[in-house]
Amino acid sequence: MAITRRAFGRLAGAGAVSSILGAVSGGARAKEAGELSYVHPELRPFAKQLIQLVGSMPELSDESLAVTRQAMARWAQPPLASPAWTKRTIPGLPGQPQVSILIVNSDPAKRRPAILHTHGGGFVSGTAFSMIADLQRLALELDCTILTVDYRLAPEVNFHGSTADNYAALQWLYGEASSLGVDAGRIAVMGESAGGGHAALLALKARDLGRIPLIAQVLIYPMLDDRTGITNNPPSPIGTIVWNSTKNRFGWQAFLGMAPGTERSPTEAVPARRDDLAGLPPTFIGVGAIDLFVDEDISYARRLIAAGVPTQLEVVPGAFHGFDAIGAETQVAKDFTAAKVAALRRAFA
Repeated sequence: MAITRRAFGRLAGAGAVSSILGAVSGGARAKEAGELSYVHPELRPFAKQLIQLVGSMPELSDESLAVTRQAMARWAQPPLASPAWTKRTIPGLPGQPQVSILIVNSDPAKRRPAILHTHGGGFVSGTAFSMIADLQRLALELDCTILTVDYRLAPEVNFHGSTADNYAALQWLYGEASSLGVDAGRIAVMGESAGGGHAALLALKARDLGRIPLIAQVLIYPMLDDRTGITNNPPSPIGTIVWNSTKNRFGWQAFLGMAPGTERSPTEAVPARRDDLAGLPPTFIGVGAIDLFVDEDISYARRLIAAGVPTQLEVVPGAFHGFDAIGAETQVAKDFTAAKVAALRRAFA
């Protein structure tokens, strides 16, 4: 089963092309297809091809970052004919620049629920446009409006810049709900990978400020803990296909603007370091069992439950980072996506 351009485009949207460019560890690189028994059977052909694709491609670094970004832009899915989408520039927070956003399926005559979406890319790559086709499909399926944010990337800015962009977009969506045809009482946040980390940070900020009520946070293999791969090292084969510890350190270093995994890491930038998770909206967390983020995602879900937050956790056996994007036509990916859609549908009801 060959990896199609559409599948690669979905992987770019999930922020995983950056990790393909040198993402698989040395140990995994040496594995043949017959040794991929730890991978879900439907996903083994994709895993094999991903490992083979690595070859001599450069490791993600300051020097290769421009190539990574170009690759993600090149593989982005083209938009669908419908529903309609528009690009806008909105005011940033005080002292911050304007923010570029894409709005999908907006109709002032309606009163639809809405999703504020943040894209993946390890905090250092990706664009709002990268997942436009999938967001159009989701908007149609749920009859909702989706706003996705072209937040500023690290290392050009640290977490202060990107989180300010995302909150500015949420604030604008809430304030302009009527003109967009959005029900201001039915707004969810959603993101994949680093975008899942951004969505978690956005939910925390909305709770802390108390100005914008959220009805759900949907976190797809979210990047939540800067200690993963540094002081918290999962056993192999976890984190050996697509996104690995080296990539994780690079992404967090750029995002935090300092060495990750130390006691100096700012808690405001790392969801897993926040002590109080009470009062967050109902949560869906989905992750593969061999994704580097599986332990931190399970831990976050457990802490949400302990804090009294209604939480659904989906852990997919044998699934690696971005599996639902690269293997979107497999049954295991379809079931995972269906669980995500069902969680949003319940929240919007």
